[in-house]
Amino acid sequence: MTASTMDSCQFFRAWIRNPFRVASITPSGTALSDLIVREIGPETGRVIELGPGTGVFTRALLRRGVAEENIVLVEQGPEFAGLLRQRFPKAAIVCTDAAKIARFCAEPAGAAISGLPLLSMRPEKVFAILAGTFARLDGDAALYQFTYGARCPVPRIVLDRLDLKAVRIGGTLRNVPPAFVYRISRKR
Repeated sequence: MTASTMDSCQFFRAWIRNPFRVASITPSGTALSDLIVREIGPETGRVIELGPGTGVFTRALLRRGVAEENIVLVEQGPEFAGLLRQRFPKAAIVCTDAAKIARFCAEPAGAAISGLPLLSMRPEKVFAILAGTFARLDGDAALYQFTYGARCPVPRIVLDRLDLKAVRIGGTLRNVPPAFVYRISRKR
């Protein structure tokens, strides 16, 4: 069995156990991975990844030249956290709810990417995740969030309360299901 097939099986099992925590039955594809990290590179410095799952986006960060030791993986699922420790031993791996990120990531980061299913979360939870993430991001840093929906997965009220803006930077039909990526950043 290939690593890709094993990842798909593990993702499907996690989805069966908790479909609201794992919003897809399969890991994201290469087209989406490349799209979500296309504005990130070695010059970005530290990168926080929320909900890395099996590490598809993590591998895309490495392909872009981000050093493994500059990646912080925040994964709530212990089944995925264990797998990430094996695959990315130099990355910092935090097994916790992303809403608690401000407690666990001390150093500032130059970017964050998110594979979290924000559309299935209450606005209060999305607020906590974004507030904690932006508390750990440098002034000009952005959070890159993907969604299967037709619009930004962060409610307007959350963006406004945190003084953030969201811009769709692209989409891909070569993902199952098709997906869009938003850059969320502080308003100037």
